[in-house]
Amino acid sequence: MNPLPELTPALKQLRLSGILDSLEARNRQAIDGQLAYTDFLALLIQDEVARREQKKFVSRVRRASFRATKTLEGFDFDPLPGLNRSQIADLATGRYLDEKVPVLIVGPCGTGKSHLAQALGHCAVRQGRDVLFTTQSQLTNSLNASRATGTYERKLQALARIDLLIIDDFGLKPLRAPHDEDFHELIAERYERASTIVTSNLDFAEWGDAFPANRMLGAATLDRLRHGAYRIVLDGASYRVPRPAPESAKTAVAKPAQNPTN
Repeated sequence: MNPLPELTPALKQLRLSGILDSLEARNRQAIDGQLAYTDFLALLIQDEVARREQKKFVSRVRRASFRATKTLEGFDFDPLPGLNRSQIADLATGRYLDEKVPVLIVGPCGTGKSHLAQALGHCAVRQGRDVLFTTQSQLTNSLNASRATGTYERKLQALARIDLLIIDDFGLKPLRAPHDEDFHELIAERYERASTIVTSNLDFAEWGDAFPANRMLGAATLDRLRHGAYRIVLDGASYRVPRPAPESAKTAVAKPAQNPTN
């Protein structure tokens, strides 16, 4: 007797319809291996748990809004001999998330700051944390736009509750009112409550330049960001190597213009 017609609606009602995906294979495995009923049931439950965890993982990755799939496994350490790999491995464990402290990453353009930040974010997603990747401009523009719809406070609190907020390209554009105030409010709300990763092309000593209109506000913001933060400096050549020019372009020589004969 085939029990599937009766099992299917019952499993759907219990929100266990994922079991149907592996039921036939597990049933055959149980028959061939002469498994006990409890062992058969355990296999089905393990499948369902794994399916739900994978579904949560995919959902967290989607919400994180990563630019691409950037992982530590794909990060090239070779151009960065001065980078402390032990520190990166320690950060990958997520201990800083439990400490609720920032991670600050600086270096010239093209040295892998965004890749490393997203890779650490990907590690956090694997550990079941909620992550959001954004740029300074996207972040401050979204906060400012929420004022027009009367949802600023709700937006601010939602951003403040995210386990890991990754802010890329800090200081690429100067922060002016009201963006500097919004940025300060968010950092203040997250201070000692959640971890924030910030990347910047500016040296740490230059971060105050990101607040040209209100140095005092900038000092208060940076004081919170720097407190207890892990600092990473990427010092190497840019991996964004331009394509070589075509050979014909290299060897072409401009010919002098000839005067027309009279």
